[in-house]
Amino acid sequence: MLRYLTAGESHGKSLVGIIEGFPSNVSIDVEAINLDLKRRQWGYGRGNRMKIESDEIEILSGLRGGRSLGSPIAFLIRNRDYENWQRYMDPLGPIDDGRAVTRPRPGHADLTGALKYRFDDIRNVLERSSARETAVRVALGSMVKQLMANFGVEVMSHVLSVGNVVPGESNDLNEIKDADRSPVRCIDKKKEAQIIEAIDKAKETGDSLGGLFEVRILGLPPGLGSHVHWDRKLDGRLAQALMSIQAIKAVEIGDGIENSSLAGSQVHDEIFYSQDKGYYRESNRAGGIEGGMSNGEDIVVRCYMKPIPTLYKPLRSVDMESKEAFVASVERSDSCAVAAASIVAEMAAITVIGQEFLRKYGGDSLEEILERWKG
Repeated sequence: MLRYLTAGESHGKSLVGIIEGFPSNVSIDVEAINLDLKRRQWGYGRGNRMKIESDEIEILSGLRGGRSLGSPIAFLIRNRDYENWQRYMDPLGPIDDGRAVTRPRPGHADLTGALKYRFDDIRNVLERSSARETAVRVALGSMVKQLMANFGVEVMSHVLSVGNVVPGESNDLNEIKDADRSPVRCIDKKKEAQIIEAIDKAKETGDSLGGLFEVRILGLPPGLGSHVHWDRKLDGRLAQALMSIQAIKAVEIGDGIENSSLAGSQVHDEIFYSQDKGYYRESNRAGGIEGGMSNGEDIVVRCYMKPIPTLYKPLRSVDMESKEAFVASVERSDSCAVAAASIVAEMAAITVIGQEFLRKYGGDSLEEILERWKG
């Protein structure tokens, strides 16, 4: 079973990832991973930290000559700003408390995390709860994406809306594949202009915006996931992985939200058969998943992201030390990170797909998995 761990703080020395269960003999393109890391940092509305960090993966183990060994793959992504934070974040101390935080920000893990772990300094919470952690998940997912490319599986995403801009729609896969050409990753040019205008207005007022984006996975065989137990259902596993991304508050499979208000005859995808295609459907309102299993159609998942809670127009809070009312403290922040979150979601989704693919067709080497898959 493919599994992974991540570690690291936002302003610590580095972020760290370990993947176990990755098969041998898979060619890994490090520059492709770095490109995905760059995609995560890019996007209209990102904050000043993206000008400091230029994420690059450093492989520590598990590869030799650019090919996986079947042993755990360990890697790190250095935090280039650590030199400015060492006296506040040194793992062994002594620690300068000049950047201690006692004012919890509404919408963050700050207050709950400090109460749970009994911290006086909220920095012990916000450093790990930061979305900076998603850089590791992007690197992990990028490697899984390269594995899945050997089986013709693709993943892509695009932004449908930001703020109160009415969501756009498109089923043109070529346009979706080119979403990176848009500064907000929206393939509808009219909506793109409206989104940029909305982000500019939010930035001017010190506010932030959330939005909606879609992830698609193409080329999957039927039967990934299972109906036999709750924790093996593919839609459940995808929803958990995507909901774990910071600021994602809702996940929709296919046309799930619209389907809830329609009659069954308008919802369910009818089944057809031909000698050329085998079983197929002419619609995909189920989003490629039925009964917790992939049905051979494209996987379609939409994610709803709340506005980033760190505001330059800060909200009211209470100082944990003095219990006096204050406006919440401001760490460096984005005004909108929906485009970046869509990249993280791509990688989180393809990681789940890779896990389920290996559960079904798994072997120790790429060659063995290909044999089972072809069979």
